[in-house]
Amino acid sequence: MDRRMLCQIVALLLLSIFSQVTIAGPPVGSGKEVNAVTEDPGYVVLDPLPSTGQERAFCTMPGACYYKTLTCPTECPQRKPVKNKKQKGCYVDCNSKCEATCKWRRARCDGYGALCYDPRFVGGDGVMFYFHGAKETDFAIVSDDNLHINAHLIGTRPKGRKRDYTWVQTLSVMFDTHTLVLGAKKVSHWDEKIDALIVQWNGETINVPTDGDAEWRVNTAERSVVVERTDDFNSVRLTVSGLLQLDVKVVPIGEKENKVHNYQLPSADAFAHLETQFKFFSLSKDVEGILGKTYQPGYVSPVKRGVPMPIMGGEDKYQTPSLHSAICKKCRFQRPSSVASA
Repeated sequence: MDRRMLCQIVALLLLSIFSQVTIAGPPVGSGKEVNAVTEDPGYVVLDPLPSTGQERAFCTMPGACYYKTLTCPTECPQRKPVKNKKQKGCYVDCNSKCEATCKWRRARCDGYGALCYDPRFVGGDGVMFYFHGAKETDFAIVSDDNLHINAHLIGTRPKGRKRDYTWVQTLSVMFDTHTLVLGAKKVSHWDEKIDALIVQWNGETINVPTDGDAEWRVNTAERSVVVERTDDFNSVRLTVSGLLQLDVKVVPIGEKENKVHNYQLPSADAFAHLETQFKFFSLSKDVEGILGKTYQPGYVSPVKRGVPMPIMGGEDKYQTPSLHSAICKKCRFQRPSSVASA
């Protein structure tokens, strides 16, 4: 073991003992120096192997991996590939499996916690279902004690149809005193090399860099927030330490898709919308929301299995007055007494 690694491990041991200590972080967000919070409390990144560049992680959570060093595979040596964002990234699991493996860093529409298409969910129980909303409405998809996520729907209703076709255009992620918005711009014609992604932090639009680490981050008093590009355009991953990881991709309704489903979309609107996949870190047993309730222990889905489009109800329980409101019949989230300014 070289001297540098030994020093790092000693520092980590001290950090685990004095768990309340904060670390001075670099200027982020507004440009002010703030106290940083570890992005992932399960491990700390060590220097990569000098010969191969494989990143390493030192596990700090009690359990089977406690104080073990995990090394990324040669097939995916980096957790966040920068030069080629379309490559698989190294996923470090210091909790259940004690391993570092290669995984795609994109939303999987058939994976657990997915929300894609018009709109189609895959719940925390693995059951797929569709949700009937209405265009220009907002619904709580997750509402818990310390986290609330709303979805804004856009859509259209062709002549003779009784319901709107709808897609998720925008997500509002609320936690502590903060709000982070991820959305798709309205575009008339789709160009995959033009960014149609909107990111806002506490009401202010932010620019996620495309070079360097290709990420925007801010460290609040409670946790770290990172938005990183997983492709050059229209694809990012949001990580809020201790709460969630969210993969988002902006996609259009293509001409072929429009014809197959008979959406009858106007030619001057590509209906750009989001494909998403959620991973939650600390939901309570009483979590609510269209998606959130599927993570309740012992939850049994009421949707009819074996049909092409199993429908989940609940429009009346989860509709909110606006994208940024946490008020609905079943909503649980409440803001702290003071609300952060931009």
